[in-house]
Amino acid sequence: MPAAIAVTSADLILPAPDRHTPGAVLLHPPGELDLEGALAETSALLERHGHLVAVVPDWLPRATVQRLHTVRAILETGRIALLTTDLPPLATALLVRQLRQLSVCDFSPGVVAAAARLLTHYIHAGALLGSVAKLDRVPVGLKAHARSWSPTAQFAVLAHPEPQVTRLGGAGAHAGGALPAGPAFATHLTFARGQLASDWVAAELASAWQVQGVMENPLPADSPGWWGTPKLVEFAAGIPDPSVLHQLVASVRREECRWCGLELIGDRCGFCAAPLSAPPPPAPPASAARSRP
Repeated sequence: MPAAIAVTSADLILPAPDRHTPGAVLLHPPGELDLEGALAETSALLERHGHLVAVVPDWLPRATVQRLHTVRAILETGRIALLTTDLPPLATALLVRQLRQLSVCDFSPGVVAAAARLLTHYIHAGALLGSVAKLDRVPVGLKAHARSWSPTAQFAVLAHPEPQVTRLGGAGAHAGGALPAGPAFATHLTFARGQLASDWVAAELASAWQVQGVMENPLPADSPGWWGTPKLVEFAAGIPDPSVLHQLVASVRREECRWCGLELIGDRCGFCAAPLSAPPPPAPPASAARSRP
């Protein structure tokens, strides 16, 4: 049984692209389940899957994050990975789906958990916004803030991998800026509509980025808060092919975590968060160094 990939909100579970991709499990927040129920829920998942990899967005309420850490501490287990991400909601859901795809490959749970940081680098996340006046997660210039008061203003905003804000004309034509920089590799585009009536993402952006496919999904509940406005169309582009994801992860050297013994890729264990190598000893004070014979 592959490791379970978990989320804290059902709207972060995108439809499976094929019959081989397993679903994600939902860890209920404190408002829906008490601590005793959360312990029983998590214990049952560990009993069935062996390991649990939970994606923890940085916009989650503090009580929900504390609950996850409390459950892991009470169970006294090293088989739960809590992976923090600062991706926007729809891109987070895309990352979760990629981890679901990897979970059925020939990778150990430690490699699957550590792969989240690698896969994040290959996700392009943004939104078409009707206003950037309340956007605080992407740097916005004063001129763009001022133009947000126009009722016909639209902005193409890229949050990841490199922040970029471009003002568009009322009909989608550019008014002084290039299209957001797209991926230089084959991707699939997922988008979700808020209260902004526009086909720009599916019609213009998808064509400019030369994506292999486009899929519409319901807007995650946390997206308006993340982007600072309900007038948006959120989008995220990522690698859709499981074989390419497998090749990408398999090309990275695997190491053994010096703390918990699990396999990992990169420089940090996804389960215990220990760095790959011990930090170097601090340098002696200058006075001590001068006093040595």
